Formats: sequence, structure tokens, C-alpha cells
Amino acid sequence: MHVDFWKGQRQNAVMPMKSPTVRHRRLGRELRRLRETANLSVDAAAIHLGWSQSKVNRIENARIMISSTDIANACDLYGADSPTKASLIQLAKDASQRGWWTAYSDVFTGSFVGLEAEASDIYIWQPLLIPGLLQTDKYAHELFRVGRPDFSDSDIDRHVSARMARKIVLGTPPIIRVVIDETVLRPVERPKIMAEQIEALLGFAARDTITIQVLPHRAGLHRGLEGAFSVMSFSEPTDPDVGYVESPAGDIYVEAPDQVRLLKLMFERLAGSALSPEESAAFLSSARSNHV
Repeated sequence: MHVDFWKGQRQNAVMPMKSPTVRHRRLGRELRRLRETANLSVDAAAIHLGWSQSKVNRIENARIMISSTDIANACDLYGADSPTKASLIQLAKDASQRGWWTAYSDVFTGSFVGLEAEASDIYIWQPLLIPGLLQTDKYAHELFRVGRPDFSDSDIDRHVSARMARKIVLGTPPIIRVVIDETVLRPVERPKIMAEQIEALLGFAARDTITIQVLPHRAGLHRGLEGAFSVMSFSEPTDPDVGYVESPAGDIYVEAPDQVRLLKLMFERLAGSALSPEESAAFLSSARSNHV
């Protein structure tokens, strides 16, 4: 499941749980670029600005927010022109804006929904469950009821409401490519719920911006058996892709270019082994009839 289910923990080569939005990451990269262009080391910049080395690193890696005054001082030190200084100060203000998901801060513990909300392209591989973005409320309710026996009825309702709120992204909309394993279509306790969920998938697949493919069991063993993952791309060329690997042990945000490329390559291979979108729609229609 996505970030609203599991509580994460920090791991190597990944962003921490309180990871930044796309704009926040962009700001850090630009400040690093300016420093390097000025031929200043982290240590030298810290001394001139009266900061610690840790503060410089944390700002450039988007681990902490930065004030307008600090941005102005850094820009002056790095020799940035006035338009650049002004644009970075505005970027910081935009990065600090509250997104709709902050109303569900008790549910969304990571930055996944913030990144998802700004993505122009989303690639999703899911071998076990209907992707959260495409779930119906009844299906999501069943997942939380079975998967989180510690949840009260009000807890379940709160998490389902948060998951349904994520669908606001579909109105933007990004280009979404989804590959699901046939296992995803397993029966649930009430067959009607799965029939309605598959009907919803068919509706999503009919949209120009959403492609859904099914990887049938007859495809045999494949790399996707290692687990679910997503990759998000952004319209701004300077914003690198971000991978998200789902894990019961925590949320893993993959930023290293070679690792993200590997995830995208895995996705393309899974899509190549899956049924075509047209064949997948027929497969889903047949599966829906089995759940009525």
C-alpha cells in the first residue's frame, strides 16, 4: 500500500520520511549549483555565511526549509543576479505552501502525495493490490479492515477518506501508466466489491491519460515479483524522476539516477510482458463477470 498505510523509516540512498516537495528539492539543487559555480566548498560557504556545514548540506539536500533572508545572503555570496535571487525567494515561498494533503497529516506520513500531486507522469507496478490512486472507497475499506485489525471504525473511515482525496490528482491530470499482476484481481469477502472495483478500473482505462495493463499468470516468473514500486516524472526538465518502492518496513524514496533508471527499465519490461491495453480491458471485463 502507499504512504498512508505504513509508517516509514530512514534507509540508505533514500529521502527521509519528512522529505521535500518538488519545489523544495529544486531550490536546494539551484543553491548548490550557484555555490559550485562560485567555486566555493561547503566549508567555505558555511564560514562566509556564518552557518554550520550541516546547515549548508541540509539546505542543498532539501532537508530543511530556508528563510528569504538566508536565500538572499547565499545569493549575494554566490554572485547571483537580482532576477535569480528574486526567483529563488519566490520558489521558497511556493515550496512552503500547504497542500490539500496537510489536512490529512495524521494519515500521510511521507511526501509521496506531495510528489504525486506535482508529477506529470506516473508509472505504477502493483503485484498484489489495486493501486491506491485507482481504488474505490469500498475496496479501500476492505483493505484497511483486513490489513489493519488495530484500526477502529473511525480510523478506517479516516484513512479511506484520505485515500479517496488523492483522486484530486486525476483532475490535473498526469499521464498514468499502470501494470497490475493478475493476482490483484483476487476475490474479496464480498464479490460485489471487487466487481465494482474492476468496473472502476475499466472506467479509468477508458481515459486518454490512463493506461492499464494486466500481467497474466501465464507470463511466469518476472522481476516484478520483488515488490511494488512507482516512478514519478515532472514537467520541469531540471526536476529529476523519483522512485518510490513500497515496503512493510517503510517508505523508500529513490533519487539516485541509476536506481531510478533501473526501476523505469523494470517497468518497461513488465509492460512488455503484460497484455496490451485492449487485451487487458477484455481480461478485466471477464474477471468482473466472475465476481458478480
